[in-house]
Amino acid sequence: MLNSELDIRLEPRIKELYQLHKERSANIDWSYHEFIPWDKAMSFKRVPWDESQVTLPEGVIIAVETALLTEVNLPWYTSHLDYTFKNSMEVINDFVRTWTAEEDQHSNLLETYLLVTRNVDPVRLHQLRKRVVESGWFPDFTNPLATMAYTSLQELATLVFYNNVAKVAGLYDKDLATLLRRVAKDEALHYAFYRDTVKAHLELDPNFIVYFEKVIINFSMPGAVMPDFNERMKTIAIDTNYGPLQYFDQVLDVVVKYWDIANLQPTSEEAKQSQANILKYHGRLKRIKDRQLGKNKS
Repeated sequence: MLNSELDIRLEPRIKELYQLHKERSANIDWSYHEFIPWDKAMSFKRVPWDESQVTLPEGVIIAVETALLTEVNLPWYTSHLDYTFKNSMEVINDFVRTWTAEEDQHSNLLETYLLVTRNVDPVRLHQLRKRVVESGWFPDFTNPLATMAYTSLQELATLVFYNNVAKVAGLYDKDLATLLRRVAKDEALHYAFYRDTVKAHLELDPNFIVYFEKVIINFSMPGAVMPDFNERMKTIAIDTNYGPLQYFDQVLDVVVKYWDIANLQPTSEEAKQSQANILKYHGRLKRIKDRQLGKNKS
């Protein structure tokens, strides 16, 4: 009988994934102070902020600010992972602590960049940050396998977001493009661990797909708790090349193929239905994407 806990038979494999993660992470260890253009910094007491000091297009600023307001909720993400995996195997808890330490400087980097370059009103940013952290983050799932599926999608979506925004940002500020790509490297390593842990479970028993269905079909980014999130994402889709089409092509389609969901052979009827539902959802989004691309070409 399956349960939603991580399968203890996979502990050796997960230990291998964690060791691989630590080796890769050590090779690209970094500190956020290295990526800040400190030569642009001025005292806000000596030179108060003014809108005329902004140098980036609004869409790029919104994208970076949205990323920051997502990253600042790290305490809530860690709390959720700690609660979810508290009775799980030790290696998972070790990874969560490593993940937290590596994620910790992302918000520092993004906020410091925005302040040093004066591309945001510092008072407004402080108020937004406080409001977001006070709001917390409370997902509607708490079982370990669902969380593994969620973090796989979330880390890949974040990786794609940073790289796509970096392409546009580089036209205006190469320092910004560099720091966004640096954060994306962390997300890539985190994604690989979560993704391969999910794949190992599906290879061990395809019936585990039942725990991934709802997360895949109902996925939304944790940043959805921030003010004006939907309006922000509309701007980001238009101005910095990350929207529903990119989510399908560069996130959903990627994990569905990597986990080989179409070719799984579950034995339980519930798992077969979950597999069918995921593939139906994937197919529907693909048709929407194809229609949209057709409209764009015409």
